[in-house]
Amino acid sequence: MGGDHAPRTVVEGALLAARQRALRLLLVGRRSVLEQEIENFEPGSGARGRVEVVHADQVVGMDESALAVRRKRDSSVRVCARLVKDGRAQAMVTAGNTGAALVAGKMVIGVAPGVDRPALAVTMPRRGGRTILLDAGANVDSKPHQLRQFAVMGHYLAQQLLRLHSPRIGLLSIGEEAGKGTDLVREVFKSLDATGLNFIGNVEGRDVFSGAADVVVCDGFVGNAILKSAEALAEFVGGQLREELGRTLRSRLGYLLARPAFDRFRSRIDYSEYGGAPLLGLRGGCFVAHGRSSAHAISSAVQRAVEFCEADTHVKVSAKLSEVAFEAAPKAAAG
Repeated sequence: MGGDHAPRTVVEGALLAARQRALRLLLVGRRSVLEQEIENFEPGSGARGRVEVVHADQVVGMDESALAVRRKRDSSVRVCARLVKDGRAQAMVTAGNTGAALVAGKMVIGVAPGVDRPALAVTMPRRGGRTILLDAGANVDSKPHQLRQFAVMGHYLAQQLLRLHSPRIGLLSIGEEAGKGTDLVREVFKSLDATGLNFIGNVEGRDVFSGAADVVVCDGFVGNAILKSAEALAEFVGGQLREELGRTLRSRLGYLLARPAFDRFRSRIDYSEYGGAPLLGLRGGCFVAHGRSSAHAISSAVQRAVEFCEADTHVKVSAKLSEVAFEAAPKAAAG
């Protein structure tokens, strides 16, 4: 039961999802607190009957080390992962500590065969559709072979999610030329260029939104910076538009006439419409929502997880991954 506004907003969002779809939800956290929140929002409603509380006495805070999951055996994120591992849940959704979700996923749910580290895959708005960006923050210090794995995972996710036979894979750098970028980027470039993927070479930050690539691969530090910057820019632009449109009577009338177009624009750039991002490379479903998610964003994250489960996206991606001869992590030479 993590997140900046937990448990109230998380419970409200979960109940909103339960009202919109026929699904069963397991809310994990302190039983007395959750049951009181449920009663506040859904006294005697039908949605209440589709929600079960699973007690967890501990929480891994947003400011705690992700490794706290190891000692906090009864933390909500670890209990969630155990429910997925045991088959009681098909997927878990958390707005808490991303690192804790990663550790719980690896330690409890387990990684797919051949995968070194899972990656957080977000869909970014672009001209004419969506671009998959990974890693968006699960791993801040990645190795070349891990970025190669991210590219393979992104390839299969794009096939499932974007319905593309041969998605274009781009490697994020500071220039399109092969020699541009850090040592990490240059080494990954050589590795990806030798695969059977539709690798189009280096792409720049603008290409995340231009449609030049269907999948953009980067390490989690860079990916998270891009994600947070894009969210902040969208909020800034939206705020400036509201301010200007409310400045005069004429602009307010113009907004009323153009409101459907503005609503469509907002739905394309608002992260709360998409809610959560999957951790790819695990043996079960794990979705990470923004720490400051609203109830609407939590509901969207739950519905996104449901759609992934209904389409067996995680299963299909994991099955494809097991067929790939991944480049193994380098091993230290014996002394």
